[in-house]
Amino acid sequence: MSDNKLRDLRQPPAAAVSAPTITFPCDYPIKVVGDAAEDFTATVCQVVQRHDESFDASSIEVVASRNARFQSVRLTMRATGEAQLKALFAELKATGRVHMVV
Repeated sequence: MSDNKLRDLRQPPAAAVSAPTITFPCDYPIKVVGDAAEDFTATVCQVVQRHDESFDASSIEVVASRNARFQSVRLTMRATGEAQLKALFAELKATGRVHMVV
């Protein structure tokens, strides 16, 4: 047996614990998933516009699920900081129409 110390496999290595760093400001891609409805995209765009005044809604992509029960709205916004992103995610979820923000 070697002299190497045994490591606890229940704990992730120290390098895996640190979160990835994002350099702000940056273009930040987001996918918002919710129930399919005529005004879902407009609702998402209104919320994003409140957090990024330079947001261009013409660049969004809307994809329906296979059974057209859900929609995903894919967009890119200008992120200025972590606080902005947390506030955006919280407001999107508070609409009650958003199931997931990725």
